[in-house]
Amino acid sequence: MADSIISKLSMDFAIRIVKFYSYLTEEKKVFVLSKQLLRSGTSIGANVSEGTYAQSRADFINKMNIALKEASESEYWITLLYKSELIDQKTYDSLISDVKQIIGTLVKIINSTKKGKEQPFNV
Repeated sequence: MADSIISKLSMDFAIRIVKFYSYLTEEKKVFVLSKQLLRSGTSIGANVSEGTYAQSRADFINKMNIALKEASESEYWITLLYKSELIDQKTYDSLISDVKQIIGTLVKIINSTKKGKEQPFNV
């Protein structure tokens, strides 16, 4: 089910972002941008997790929308790091691929839930 996929995708991405944050701060000495990415990148999964205990379909959709906004913000920070030449093409491509997969999955979940096709509490 798409909902359980998003839990795994967002957790894997959060772990990757935590490790990437350590690299950026220790090796590259990039503190402000890396902190922004850490916050948004780990917030995706936190909101997906909150959706598990949503009080209603509307609450679930709201949590997934917040996760989607955080994923979009993460995409922005990753792109900014790349365009600022703080990360290489390979790293950029890999991170962007992951976050775009999360965005696509969240959009599908939100749209399906709005149409009543998905059970909203199986994240």
